[in-house]
Amino acid sequence: MLAAATLLASLTLSPRPGIGQPVLTQEEALRMAFPEPAVIERRTAYLSEGEIERAAELAGPGVTVDAAVVTHYVGTVNDEALGVAYFDAHRVRTLPEVLMVVVSPRGTVERIEVLKFSEPPEYRAPGGWLEQFDDEGLSDEVSLKAGIVNMTGASLTSQAITDAVRRILALHEVLQPLTAPESQ
Repeated sequence: MLAAATLLASLTLSPRPGIGQPVLTQEEALRMAFPEPAVIERRTAYLSEGEIERAAELAGPGVTVDAAVVTHYVGTVNDEALGVAYFDAHRVRTLPEVLMVVVSPRGTVERIEVLKFSEPPEYRAPGGWLEQFDDEGLSDEVSLKAGIVNMTGASLTSQAITDAVRRILALHEVLQPLTAPESQ
């Protein structure tokens, strides 16, 4: 009951930007994830065909992983990693959505921010729904058939976000950006 009340409050209290309007800029989202005095380092990884296949296998059936170039952002304070931010652009139904998913040093979801949502605003995932992913790692629980509750009336959004989180967690596992050399 508390979860339903929280979800309802998120839906009614969230700003409802117009269709296609950016919700946050990339810089705003990164600063929310890694506030001052954090240093944010942009890195680019070039995946081999084998790494792409491994990420696709980890992400699971139905989740597309085809990017050979993965840009990510590592936040640090005093050389201590705060996490890694990834941006994922994907289609929900017919229009794009852009998410930032921050992965903690433990390999779990730290936060998700919606940067752009081009479908009608009533299908946009509210913050309360996105919080289901907090502290989740790449497991069978990150699925609409297991631990993630589907949004009634917005099942395509639910599936698109769940797939994006699985894709990012799989890429994170393959990249190992906090243990890999900084030459990525």
